[in-house]
Amino acid sequence: MKGRPALEVADIFREHGPAWREAQRGHLSLVQLKVMSAIVQCRSAALGGHVLRCDGCGTDQVSYNSCRNRHCPKCQSSAAKRWLQARQADLLPVEYYHVVFTLPAPISDLAYQNKAALYGLLFDVAAEVLQTIAADPKHLGARIGATLVLHTWGSALTHHPHVHAVVPGGGLAPDGKTWVSCRPGFFLPVRVLSRLMRRRFLEELQRLHDGGKLNFFGVHAGLADPQAFKAWLAPLRKIEWVVYAKKPFAGPAAVLAYLSRYTHRVAISNSRLIAMDERGVTFKWKDYRVKEGAKGGTNAKTRHKTMTLAPEEFMRRFLLHVLPGGFHRIRHCGLLANGSRKTSLPLARELLHVRAPPQAKERGPDDAPGAPVAAFVCWHCGRPMTVLQTFTRGQTIRAPPQS
Repeated sequence: MKGRPALEVADIFREHGPAWREAQRGHLSLVQLKVMSAIVQCRSAALGGHVLRCDGCGTDQVSYNSCRNRHCPKCQSSAAKRWLQARQADLLPVEYYHVVFTLPAPISDLAYQNKAALYGLLFDVAAEVLQTIAADPKHLGARIGATLVLHTWGSALTHHPHVHAVVPGGGLAPDGKTWVSCRPGFFLPVRVLSRLMRRRFLEELQRLHDGGKLNFFGVHAGLADPQAFKAWLAPLRKIEWVVYAKKPFAGPAAVLAYLSRYTHRVAISNSRLIAMDERGVTFKWKDYRVKEGAKGGTNAKTRHKTMTLAPEEFMRRFLLHVLPGGFHRIRHCGLLANGSRKTSLPLARELLHVRAPPQAKERGPDDAPGAPVAAFVCWHCGRPMTVLQTFTRGQTIRAPPQS
């Protein structure tokens, strides 16, 4: 049977959450409280489930329902698989590039107080910058598409909002009659992307302030004053904003492998947790400020480290990354936008002289003969499992019948 991790985020919330919630009364949002509750109840009798029996080896198993909360470390695997199956049909036989847009630290602090507004602005500006520079004949001169994924955390669970963009290396010519490919191994100049991102983000940030759309609390309360806000923005117009372009992916399969890791990731996975004891919560993290040393050397520096936080600080950091209700953390733009995908992708394939991938078909009752896809599969032998009993939230589980 598949083993449960030795330590889960749910264990930390279960052990230390009640006292901490009481101490933080009035300071946690309803969405944050719902996330804590969902994670604690996930895959437990509190949410109901099924009693199953394997058709092959006869193993009995209790399968509890998941919470399906997008911040839960245990609920992302199935969601990622479904999403990736839908994305396979969008892949083109071209190079794909990975571009990361990061907010400077001062704006990251402000973004925490204005999540929906500034996370949304980061998405909009990243999409606009990519499409604007790509459309410029000096660079590519084409209409491109991109898949954008928001992450709000660093490896140590600090607040670090950034958008990952996965972009096909080319696009449709303005007249729609040819496919324009970028130079092999090079997409767009990051310095140009960075400068335009800085200008457009600060312009739109000022517009949000002028429209009274921003909130300011604590040390930022004074920024509600228009003159103070303009003075605060001034240094941000002079610093370099980080836009990072990684090497192209090694083919469409590598794109899917990357997306499977990044699209439905949460702030920290259960596999990174090491211990919860009198010292606090210890977990693995990666320090990207450290340059990796020579392999095999005893004095080699490593990015891979451990960190121990008080349980209260661990929970605070985890909940920093709870998104506003209804906020979409995966978006598509340009050729891949929902409104244009159905026409843009077939045209791109035609110009690239490739066939469309076969459409996945859901099995129905009148389909060709064959065994239906099993809803539950035995972890021991891989055979289908039969539901013996379904129980609702909090219901007592009867012992499975004797065979």
